[in-house]
Amino acid sequence: MRIDGPSLRARIYIGEADHHEGKPLFQAIVALLRERKVAGATVLRGIEGFGASTHLHTTRLLRLAEDLPIVIEVVDQEDRLRALLPELDAMVGDGLITLEEVEVHTYRASGATTRH
Repeated sequence: MRIDGPSLRARIYIGEADHHEGKPLFQAIVALLRERKVAGATVLRGIEGFGASTHLHTTRLLRLAEDLPIVIEVVDQEDRLRALLPELDAMVGDGLITLEEVEVHTYRASGATTRH
């Protein structure tokens, strides 16, 4: 796959304790993105944050450390990401999905081997 020039970045903000069909939501989202052959995704685990409920999730309090903020970043062509929005929206209960225009300068994989 090749992407360059104007593209779209989706950021999906969820909680570590969120689930979808019995598995962690972040894993279910990454599986969907791979299945749909999206260019790539990165899952980031935050150390502190809050959302619409203003409930603080932090590593400072042991009882809350099990539901830390998770951000999934995805960059691909705009039409491909927009086509996935209904499925992502159905998966994300409490959370936030943002879209930003980005310009891809470099996107490549080293070598011709396929990794699994």
